[in-house]
Amino acid sequence: MASTSKIEWTEATWNPITGCTKCSAGCEHCYAATLAKRLKAMGNIRYQNGFDVTIHRDLFSKPLEWKKPKMIFVNSMSDIFHEDVPDDVILELFRIMNKGEQHTFQVLTKRSERLERLAPMIKWTRNIWMGVSVENQRSLFRVDHLRRTGAMIKFISAEPLLESIAEINLNGIDWLIVGGESGAGCRPLKKEWVVELRDLAQQNNTAFFFKQWGGFHHSQGGSELEGKHYKEYPSLYNNAQ
Repeated sequence: MASTSKIEWTEATWNPITGCTKCSAGCEHCYAATLAKRLKAMGNIRYQNGFDVTIHRDLFSKPLEWKKPKMIFVNSMSDIFHEDVPDDVILELFRIMNKGEQHTFQVLTKRSERLERLAPMIKWTRNIWMGVSVENQRSLFRVDHLRRTGAMIKFISAEPLLESIAEINLNGIDWLIVGGESGAGCRPLKKEWVVELRDLAQQNNTAFFFKQWGGFHHSQGGSELEGKHYKEYPSLYNNAQ
């Protein structure tokens, strides 16, 4: 559990589950796997299993102890819909999010098939934002699965964006996050891919958040796009402020 986060579009992280396995192109340079390896070497008890999927039940209710409202990224070091996480655990974590109504929980998955299957069993309160990762054309199908859930805020994380996904359908999507890959071996992000997504977001009244250009030293690339920084949030969030 981290009370603060370096991830620009959130405020804190909550990791009742750690560990994952690679399932698509966006996983190739997984930051979480690299960090887990480092934390294990440092003797961090949460990562004694390395990056194997591990459930930390003692952290389940942690957000309920936070009285001050926070925007919380759920499982930044895992995927809540991973096949090694039992259904009852997933549903229990969503019930805890329902109780933590003072917070906004941001849930992101690449395993959209399981999301769609379990969605009818989840109570979609307004404080739960549900998102899918879409890094290339082969992963566009995840958006359809997301759209068929009852989440009140639906978002897409196109990070790392690996190719043009200009044919994406943003109907019913409230928020689009775009970013380039960073670190060793990072794959390049082309400006035209970002511009076309910004334009599509504007056409569909979808909030657009451009996180970074990426690169080995990602901080040097910044996040300015054609002279402007795009750091928008969904209207439901803005109206609650």
